[in-house]
Amino acid sequence: MAGAFEPYGASHLIAAGVGVVGAIAAVGVGRRVRDTAAELAARRWLALALPLFTLPFQVRQLLPGTFDLGSSLPIQICDLAWPVAAYALWTRSRRASALLYFWALTLTVQAILTPTLDDDVPHPEYFMYFGMHLLTIWAALFVCFGLRIGPTWAGYWFSAGCTLVWASAVMVLNALTGTNYGYLARKPAEVGSLLDLLGPWPWYVVAEAAIVLAGWALITWPWNRPRPQAEPAPPAS
Repeated sequence: MAGAFEPYGASHLIAAGVGVVGAIAAVGVGRRVRDTAAELAARRWLALALPLFTLPFQVRQLLPGTFDLGSSLPIQICDLAWPVAAYALWTRSRRASALLYFWALTLTVQAILTPTLDDDVPHPEYFMYFGMHLLTIWAALFVCFGLRIGPTWAGYWFSAGCTLVWASAVMVLNALTGTNYGYLARKPAEVGSLLDLLGPWPWYVVAEAAIVLAGWALITWPWNRPRPQAEPAPPAS
């Protein structure tokens, strides 16, 4: 029987350690197969691994006996990030890769650092939570840092627009149903988070949006900074 999950307890630290090892492997494998005959196979196998792992758990959440209106609907950013990851892996789409870069390497990482999870190992919820989040992060590292498909400024604005549409739709859903998806209606009560530093609702949502957009701009700039032009060679004497 699974006990209650403890943030920063042994099972959390083990999952985080697996995440670090997998992250290093994802970048290494991506660099090794980039622009080789093995790249397509690696991308397709990884793309298939995401739904094969995640979908059974998500279906389980929707079944009678486990369904909870406040947590079971697959509409969190992390629930949407893994299909984006699968699409980016399958197609090498720059837009999908940019959206994956921002959603996985900022928001999904935050979910690993401050998990909101009730049940500890060996409960299926534990494996779904960390498996889904870590696979998404590894996919982002493989695509963006292994294959070097980094975000452009067009990808930044596309991702900002997608996130705004998601947040608007989820806020409407929260208002209609009394749920708190995305913590856009109230802060998480289960565990402390960075939102605690940003004031009451709705100001913490506004502050969070501004911080996210500024942070995304900062991590976009290195991929798009002007490159110094090589000086022309001196004329031959």
